[in-house]
Amino acid sequence: MKTSVPENIFDLYKMLEKEGFEVYIVGGSVRDMLLKRPVKDWDLTTNARPDEIVKIFPESFYDNEFGTVGIPRAAGGVNSIIEITTYRTEKSTTPTHKPEEISWGVSIEEDLARRDFTINAIAMKLNGSPKDYKLIDPYGGEKDLQKKTIKAVGDAGLRFKEDALRLLRAIRIATELEFDIEKNTWEKIRQDSKLIEHISKERVKTEILRIVKNGNAYRGVMLLKDSGLLEYIIPELTEGVGVSQTRPGRHHTEDVFMHNVLSLKFCPSDNPVVKFATLIHDVGKPMVAKKDKEGFVIFYNHEVAGAKIAEKICERLRFSKKEKEKVVTLVRWHMFSVNENQTDASVRRFIRRIGVENVKDMMDLRIGDRLGGGTQTAESWRLKLFRKKIEEQLKPAPFSINDLVLNGNDVMEILKIKPGPRVGQILQALFEQVDEDLTKNNKEFLTKRIIELGKEPAK
Repeated sequence: MKTSVPENIFDLYKMLEKEGFEVYIVGGSVRDMLLKRPVKDWDLTTNARPDEIVKIFPESFYDNEFGTVGIPRAAGGVNSIIEITTYRTEKSTTPTHKPEEISWGVSIEEDLARRDFTINAIAMKLNGSPKDYKLIDPYGGEKDLQKKTIKAVGDAGLRFKEDALRLLRAIRIATELEFDIEKNTWEKIRQDSKLIEHISKERVKTEILRIVKNGNAYRGVMLLKDSGLLEYIIPELTEGVGVSQTRPGRHHTEDVFMHNVLSLKFCPSDNPVVKFATLIHDVGKPMVAKKDKEGFVIFYNHEVAGAKIAEKICERLRFSKKEKEKVVTLVRWHMFSVNENQTDASVRRFIRRIGVENVKDMMDLRIGDRLGGGTQTAESWRLKLFRKKIEEQLKPAPFSINDLVLNGNDVMEILKIKPGPRVGQILQALFEQVDEDLTKNNKEFLTKRIIELGKEPAK
């Protein structure tokens, strides 16, 4: 066998066997080994109860109701938590991802029967060597791997009603592995798509970000749409279906929905939050769509409307405050204009408006937007020039009010005034003037200007 289990995992395996327990490698780790893919997470299952596992591995921890014990170990050169789970059976009457009743199982076959898809219901029994194994595969998962097929274990309808997160997992795994979903399993996903409403938004968000991060994100989103799941997760996105963007002199040939998805496809970022922002960057267009005098569609201020919608989407999907701010900023300002006559001051204003940390992300969104709109080049010559100007202004960091050679204390001393709003107003006025011409950032000019501003009526 070419595939080999890492020595550290094999050591854990042998320790359980040495104590007289059955043990198998299971789940995604077996699937990825058989596919010759890197294994990110190693999962073992055993007939040993949690308290027995903890006795064997004193460094382990057990703080859940699912029989899963975590063991800090380095696997394949990476420090991670190796999970060892006791055989179990589950009973669920609601699709909430949390079974109502969990019982310890007595056999590996019983444990595999509760799993979601055949390719994840394969167990690997090692025969005294990291390279010598036997597969326990009661549902034909190995054949489905060869056929590149996602198929539910047993009754697909029952599997999804036990845990509706499996609806999303099917699409996410199909996206990541470039597999097809078996016909009956697909039909059940379509029939039961509404069940996704029973799943916590945090879990939905995790799956969605994994889908959009993947190189096959375009296909993943189209599967979400065709299955009906997207209508329950991001209904605002589906409102763009059929909303034409075609008008003379413009490169758009797709409707708003397809443009959003194609923009995601071509976005070069590897940050899933940026790719999510790219997916919904034109989500405001259906709300503001109107016809001009010639009868052609226009989307005036769609970025403003889109930012408000994006904020609601992020809140609904439980994005963190930092993630939400990034998405909203990228959507709100993605219509930034570029031309060869832009001044350094205007470039600095752009950087301050979106934040230094978002500059690269905004450029990546713009590239996706351009290519997703049908243009043949990732960057126009004007965008390249704009990017160059940004790089120049970022060395050193963009000029800010804190870079003025005089500060609030100087203002109070020169004008003999006390702390208050007037000091801030004068500093802001100085900053706006100096930002247009950095050579004015000297004590002589600023002192003179402070005296002049001090004579003007307070705003």
